[in-house]
Amino acid sequence: MPKMKTKKSVAKRFKKTGTGKIKRNHAYTSHLFEAKSQKRKRKLRKGAIMSAGDQKRIEQLIAYK
Repeated sequence: MPKMKTKKSVAKRFKKTGTGKIKRNHAYTSHLFEAKSQKRKRKLRKGAIMSAGDQKRIEQLIAYK
């Protein structure tokens, strides 16, 4: 059976933590900042952990990362 190919677009967006969880960035961080509060923008800067249901799907796309 041939090796699975890593989806490069997904590999650039997600990282694996040391414990095997998937880390992601928040959405809504590219433009229209005047409408967002400073508190909201500050919280969007930090990464987040993927939910368990989505994690299985993403792990298949970044098989070797």
